[in-house]
Amino acid sequence: MYKIAICDDEQIFIIELKKILKRYADEADKTFCFFEFHDGTQLLENFQPDFDLIFLDIKMEKINGLKTAEDIRKIDSAVGLFFLTSLPQYVWKGYEYGVVNYLLKPVKYGRLKMELDRFFSCYQGREEPYITFSNRAGKFKVLYKNLRYAETSGRNVLLHFEGQEQIVYKSMKEIASILELQRQFVRCHASFILNMAYVKRVENLEVVLTTGERIPVSQPKRKEFMGKLADYWGDML
Repeated sequence: MYKIAICDDEQIFIIELKKILKRYADEADKTFCFFEFHDGTQLLENFQPDFDLIFLDIKMEKINGLKTAEDIRKIDSAVGLFFLTSLPQYVWKGYEYGVVNYLLKPVKYGRLKMELDRFFSCYQGREEPYITFSNRAGKFKVLYKNLRYAETSGRNVLLHFEGQEQIVYKSMKEIASILELQRQFVRCHASFILNMAYVKRVENLEVVLTTGERIPVSQPKRKEFMGKLADYWGDML
């Protein structure tokens, strides 16, 4: 089952879009579960990390589709986004936020089918592992492949991913028990666990990431860390 969110301030349009999406689902032997929102604020407040696809109107009151897409990408880099618009001149701006494509209103079934066929042919969605969490800034869904490292921050943990730093209200022990289930993560220090996919080189008791960031390696963990890193790099050859 795929979770489909539709965000548009015209209820009549939502009804029509759901009708042709149901037709597509029947023909493609898929099951869609729909979620309706009438403005960007409502969508963001009720955002679910397991949405597969969002149809987003560009021209809405309160928060327009462009701003909504920008905020969605801060919390979820994987969900599919389609812009709905009668104003194609605004569409190009939307590609900055990883929009799959846009659909001109009124949406024609032939165009919708072509775009959805293309989307589902390469969609990995929830098959790609991810971590979800909430904090005072909102709800977040982060693909493990985009998470560079986690570090202790007081009694909590700070996650570093895609140009962001977000706090998780869990201990490092709890976060490590989750991340270390993924083979690319390793504990290199009591206060750090990192994604070996981002390791560029090791200099004594420091790891240099591909981003230029430097992560400490503790002496007690160095031997185990270097062994796991060697195995990981060996598997990549």
